[in-house]
Amino acid sequence: MKKLNIPVGISDFEKIRNGGFYYIDKSGLITEILDEKAEVTLITRPRRFGKTLGMSMLESFFDIRKDSRKLFEGLEIAEHQALCDEWMNQYPTIFVSFRQVDGLDFTGAYDMLTMVIADLYNKHLYLLDSENATEFQKTAFAHLAHGSGSIKEVKSSLMLLTTMMQSYYEKPVILLIDEYDVPVAKANNNGYYDEMLDVMKGLMQALKDNQALQFAVVTGCLKIAKESIFTGTNNFVSDTITNSRLNEYFGFVQSEVNQLLKDADLTEQAENIKKWYDGYHFGDFDVYCPWDVMNYLLELQRNSNAKPISYWKNTSDNAIIRSFIDYAGSTITNKLETLMAGGCIVQRVDENLTYNYLHSSEDNLWSMLYLTGYLTKAREEDYKGELPDDMVALMIPNAEIKEIFETTVIKWFDDSTKKWNRNALFDAVWNGDSEGITREMNALLRRTISYHDYREDFYHAFLAGIFTGAGYMVDSNKEHGEGRSDVVVYDSINARVAIFEAKYTKVLENLESECDMALRQIDNRMYAKEYEDDYDQILCYGISFFKKRCMVKKKISCP
Repeated sequence: MKKLNIPVGISDFEKIRNGGFYYIDKSGLITEILDEKAEVTLITRPRRFGKTLGMSMLESFFDIRKDSRKLFEGLEIAEHQALCDEWMNQYPTIFVSFRQVDGLDFTGAYDMLTMVIADLYNKHLYLLDSENATEFQKTAFAHLAHGSGSIKEVKSSLMLLTTMMQSYYEKPVILLIDEYDVPVAKANNNGYYDEMLDVMKGLMQALKDNQALQFAVVTGCLKIAKESIFTGTNNFVSDTITNSRLNEYFGFVQSEVNQLLKDADLTEQAENIKKWYDGYHFGDFDVYCPWDVMNYLLELQRNSNAKPISYWKNTSDNAIIRSFIDYAGSTITNKLETLMAGGCIVQRVDENLTYNYLHSSEDNLWSMLYLTGYLTKAREEDYKGELPDDMVALMIPNAEIKEIFETTVIKWFDDSTKKWNRNALFDAVWNGDSEGITREMNALLRRTISYHDYREDFYHAFLAGIFTGAGYMVDSNKEHGEGRSDVVVYDSINARVAIFEAKYTKVLENLESECDMALRQIDNRMYAKEYEDDYDQILCYGISFFKKRCMVKKKISCP
């Protein structure tokens, strides 16, 4: 293994290049942006796909206050000499990121926003000495730099800054806005959506009819069109995971991962990395998540036996999946099961989402999972069927995201069963009421999300989990008599025990016959005999399962 300087958690282009960190060349993005000649380019990608690093690179290339020739030596863009002469460090450039704007209420989030603006303004204090700036501009500038600007000044802060910089340099300004939608997303999660949306709309006025602007590049997870943030923007181009020419510049393509593994002398890890972190299908490109690849390589350098794990789950609470499951009806539940079993679902995807309407329709929820990277578009080899117009086949991209789904779903089921009134089931068990047990078990089965093939071990775990979660002592598949009973539930305080023998069938009509077979097995193998001396009441049940249905019968002659 060769030791590489892996830049995990570093999204500053200059720090990576000056610090000798390993860098996968994405400088071709500069040529693509300039060739498009758009006034505003919106780039939407899931989190952790290199958006901030890409924007930092653009800032280093264009910013008139920098000398970036050494930073770009040996990179693809340096081969375009005429373009570099015309554009490298030739334009006043503003780079601002809203990724840190968060808060439990509007006041807290707005305070963070004003600090982001203050930090930006403090990088341009030289403008206060400009002979071209008016006293009004200087006063507003000072307020914003101190973090004490009025809400009107904050809303117009990007417009003011571009105007003052254009006047100072006598050149139009390049504006780079990273993670523009984070404040709105956080606001939607915490109940102050309308207030934050109003502020962000004001800030984004700098993109519309701004005579001081050369062009702007904006990044985010979603294209928030319905909120009118970009309405009225001239020459507006959006680049999304569905319709893109820039996919190779966000995420790692196969050739880049191959080279990275070769440089690290870790080519034997190619299959592992592909299984866990590849699988995203953006536009015409298959893409790896760069955050995961770099984290795993760094871990392998520390421990050559390290196994792949989910690094995404440490970057967010994955609340989107949880809110999705909470919303779930039977249709969504069935589709989640299909996805988690490795299948595809066919769904309409809307890229023009609005955060406050995410839960207004099932289509919006699936679209959100797709746009935020929890699902991806299936390749032709993964989905062979015909797709109706405006429909997309979606699948879970890789083992990492499947694990996130699984852990989230398991927690949901645990929480769901805790909220469910289990007393009715337990009363039926101890009262020998097989019809009551059947009714309550069926109600609980309908609340589950299973992504297995309904194997017998799934039902054993399901059955044991119900009682274990309620504090009962449970034996599962313990040796009894002449064989192995499936689940035994003990109530030592009341000197009673319940024995369950479970069967499953692939045919609904066989539920009753399988149930009878389970009862005969309890009898023939004498499962109950060893409890006769220690327990006053021994209840024996045969239970049969078919998908999310079950039947329970009691053995009448059980001691």
